[in-house]
Amino acid sequence: MQSYFTIFINGQPFNCDSSMCLSDVLKYLNIDINKVIVEYNNYIVNKIQFDNLYFKDEDSIEVISIVGGG
Repeated sequence: MQSYFTIFINGQPFNCDSSMCLSDVLKYLNIDINKVIVEYNNYIVNKIQFDNLYFKDEDSIEVISIVGGG
């Protein structure tokens, strides 16, 4: 039986399967992990931790896109 809970992504609720890690959620949302910075519960997450970070109910992430320009 699958277990779901709600996390918040940029303030919006997202129903997440308990087996999904941060990189799974970002891939599901079609977010290029090479072009973002992620804050998890007010802490910046190093990209090498994306596969090992699993969520708890009501956790919060902020996804910040990196854009170039001049």
